Amino acid sequence: MRNMLTCATILIAVIAVVLSSVPAAAEEDWKDMKQESKRMKIDETADDALKTLFAEDAKAKMLYENSYGWAVFDNLKLAFGFSGGGGNGVAVAKESGARTYMKMGTAGVGFGLGANKYQIVFIFQDSQTFENFVDKGWQADAGATASAGTDAAEVKTGFVNGIAIYQMTEKGLMALADIAGTKYWKNDKLNQ
Repeated sequence: MRNMLTCATILIAVIAVVLSSVPAAAEEDWKDMKQESKRMKIDETADDALKTLFAEDAKAKMLYENSYGWAVFDNLKLAFGFSGGGGNGVAVAKESGARTYMKMGTAGVGFGLGANKYQIVFIFQDSQTFENFVDKGWQADAGATASAGTDAAEVKTGFVNGIAIYQMTEKGLMALADIAGTKYWKNDKLNQ
């Protein structure tokens, strides 16, 4: 029981840090935007992330060309002993072009201080993996990593469990970046 209370306290603290650290103007701008404008902003960010990924990693482009679909999420993660973050994204079935808007959230405990803005790109090998991600949501387990760069390319030769994952920051692709503790789910408001 005491461990549950400690975990709940930690989660509340992480959420409070995240909410208080997001620039007020950006939060207000997002809240004031109409649903269509939010979808357009997410789509624009996703398109830019894919272009950047393909320019930096030819293997990612090859996987994309042979995939069923993809998803891109824009995330802001804050750390101050505890870490937390969240963001929005879109999952797209390539053949039909059908778009599902989604959310993501992350929380953790560890050493760190500061903010990190990044995009996560998922490339899905088949329809079942894609549909499970979109319809049931997905949570990265403790061993989940996003692979990119020269070192990671030697280790990772393609899809793992039907998914290839890449993380990009302002500095470019991250090799074996940790995405554990992150959950993805449908954004009901943006899919109306």
